[in-house]
Amino acid sequence: MNILKSAVVFVTVIAICGCDQGLPTPPVATNKPAPVELPESTNLIGMKFKLIPAGKFTMGEANNAHEVTLTEPFKMGIHEVTQAQYEQVMGVNSSRFKSSDNPVEMVSWDDAVEFCRRLSELPKEKLAENVYRLPTEAQWEYACRAGTTTKFSFGDDDSDLGDYAWYGDNSRRNTHPVGSKLPNAWGLSDMHGNVYEWCQDWYGNYPDRAVTDPTGAGTGSFRVFRGGGWSLIAEYCRSASRSRREPSFRSNLLGFRVSLSPSGK
Repeated sequence: MNILKSAVVFVTVIAICGCDQGLPTPPVATNKPAPVELPESTNLIGMKFKLIPAGKFTMGEANNAHEVTLTEPFKMGIHEVTQAQYEQVMGVNSSRFKSSDNPVEMVSWDDAVEFCRRLSELPKEKLAENVYRLPTEAQWEYACRAGTTTKFSFGDDDSDLGDYAWYGDNSRRNTHPVGSKLPNAWGLSDMHGNVYEWCQDWYGNYPDRAVTDPTGAGTGSFRVFRGGGWSLIAEYCRSASRSRREPSFRSNLLGFRVSLSPSGK
């Protein structure tokens, strides 16, 4: 953890709103937001992370837009948790679309939280003081937007979505190996498609004022999930799009990625 703290570079970003060996090499983007070289690390079971800097952005869109400040950097998984990684930690894989490099699905919010707990409790992860969790909804959108002010992290033209996401128009009605589409400018893959991703927060209305380090509603009946998915139209794959279901809900459209804070709190 001390190494991580010493590597942090605080950057203010104004915006609107483990990779398995042998995965396909994504295509090369042109005329899109310039990539930002953020520090990258790999945990002890091979999951890859980017160190996302602290910063300020506008979360949501239209009448829901509000300023958010994130005061601490955090590590965000480059990829959605794969079936191989999930099975390594949990000992089971109930996904419908069976393939080790595809994102795990058919997992509830409760399952995702338990995965984070068990991963954190692995002896080598405990020794490294790594405490894993689901990202907050604010962390998720901030990481997805990667400094952009557009509908998607690559711009406003949804005709380009197929370069970045597996969604209804190109998925052939199933998931695909993580990282096989272009990443956003911060190096994160599948933020707009493949599977929806659980977040930490209870679902609730956005605040009507500027907030710092928000964690969502204090209580509720539904947990938030974000991103796009293999069966969705482009409109539901926007950076600001959000959905919610009961914590026990499972679907072959729904998986997760994990985050890791420098403080371990």
